Amino acid sequence: MLRRQVLLIGFLLMAWWTPLVIAQPAKLSASSQISLITCGPWDAELYSAFGHSAIRVYDPVANIDWAFNYGTFDFNQPNFYLNFARGKNLYMLSVQDYGAFRDYYISNNRYIHEQILRLNGLQRQRLFEYLWNNAQPENRNYPYDYFYDNCSTRPRDVLMAVFGDSLTFSNELQPKGLTIRQLTDLYLSRQPWGDLGIDLCLGLPMDKMATVQEEMFLPDFLEFGMDQALINTAEGKKSFVQEKIIVHESTGSTSSGVTLFHPWMVFGSIGFLLALISVFDYQRKRLSKGIDALLFVVTGSLGLLLLLLWLATDHRAAAWNYNLFWAMPLNLFLPFFLGPKGLTIYFKTMTLLLLAVLGFWVWLPQQLNIFLTPLIVGLAVRYAVFFNLINHPNQAHTQS
Repeated sequence: MLRRQVLLIGFLLMAWWTPLVIAQPAKLSASSQISLITCGPWDAELYSAFGHSAIRVYDPVANIDWAFNYGTFDFNQPNFYLNFARGKNLYMLSVQDYGAFRDYYISNNRYIHEQILRLNGLQRQRLFEYLWNNAQPENRNYPYDYFYDNCSTRPRDVLMAVFGDSLTFSNELQPKGLTIRQLTDLYLSRQPWGDLGIDLCLGLPMDKMATVQEEMFLPDFLEFGMDQALINTAEGKKSFVQEKIIVHESTGSTSSGVTLFHPWMVFGSIGFLLALISVFDYQRKRLSKGIDALLFVVTGSLGLLLLLLWLATDHRAAAWNYNLFWAMPLNLFLPFFLGPKGLTIYFKTMTLLLLAVLGFWVWLPQQLNIFLTPLIVGLAVRYAVFFNLINHPNQAHTQS
């Protein structure tokens, strides 16, 4: 653990300082190589669950071995946390010592695959100068997007910008028939809370079928696409990847992701308790007002957050979020101001809405997270009991 922390600190320092101390790019020698580096996923953190991509420039004659990494950011940039919340966070291209870059990922048991690109000397120099210019302080920042502009799409876009029509992706590549949400699910089987958080906060744009190009927001899919890519040479079209090297192979994860604090356990317990309390209240003809007040505040606050993510930020994927059907922002204030008749109408409507969500779950345009079903069932039961008891003649409206 100590070794891993030391490597991480060194890695971050390298990411920050290297672009400042290298004066200008050298002329690459005939011995130089440029590669796409793909680093495997890591289950320990959500941000590392999808893997990572970088471009390596190696020239033993010029004493260059650098990783051009589009996946770094600066905590000291102005209004960092505000911009992050608003979806305006800036990532940057950093230039790092490849050895330190490689060792960091190896220390975390993440595989490293290197695809050496089939480039002549002129092409390598053009690509190197493009990367170098892109790494300058005035050029290195870019507006990060989880799915359309990230550490994986940037290397692809750089290669396409430098080589244009001479670089083509094979016609044999076909989309996997998965939505963007389903593609992310492939990597989150051991991170159920991360999977839940993504499914909760991101809306309908996540449920569009991904094209071949869009699939490449994932480093593994970029690697596969590069394996099939072709480039024009003096001898005609040839594979863009000249050689593939397995730098390091991971030993696999022993974690199943299943714990007592699993979402199934948490939301199953909450849903069961809501239903149990509701049946108890219905039998004694008296509502537990404290439970209801807490329920309204929590679901209303969550709904307000989801609404703000949609309407008040640049998080494009947070739009049209169907979770607002059960995490209703109106819950935050409306139940506290309506009279018995208004509450009856409101919670009858909410009950029918939740039953519709449950009944049409598999046909909804947005894929809701399955872990939420016990909670939604519990809410439906609670709301049904609430509107049935709110006008009961013996209703005392006292907290039990």
